Order: sequence, then C-alpha cells, then structure tokens
Amino acid sequence: MRGDIILRGELTPEEEHEIRVKLEALRLEHRALDAAIERLALDPLMDQLQLRRLKKRKLALKDIIARFESRLIPDQPA
Repeated sequence: MRGDIILRGELTPEEEHEIRVKLEALRLEHRALDAAIERLALDPLMDQLQLRRLKKRKLALKDIIARFESRLIPDQPA
C-alpha cells in the first residue's frame, strides 16, 4: 500500500479497496496475537518479556486499525 493514501482527503475506489484489504489482514493478525497471548497466559512458565512484546504489538495494531478505519469515514463539513 502506498503511504500517500493516508495524507489525502477523498479516497479513490482502489484506495478504499486497498485499505479494506489491509484492515482485514491487520484484524487477522490482531486476533492471532490475542489467541497467542491467551495461550501464553495459561502457561505458568511463560516468558514475561515475550508476553509483554506480544501485548505491545497487539496495542500497536489496534491503533493502526483505528487509523485505517477512520480513513474510511467520510469527512463531515464543519
């Protein structure tokens, strides 16, 4: 995906499609991290550092997802 998509106002249909495809991939990764975190939390010998890194990545993904979702919402006139 091109970086200039985020900087422009109106989206072309192709750009909107790109964002939707990227969102689906990000959501899939977020769900996978959620499952991995759950599994690790059940292990009494879990690696705390790995768990923290996974949680940090999950939060970062949540922020990225929110930014892409906001791009799909049309601007409202002031």
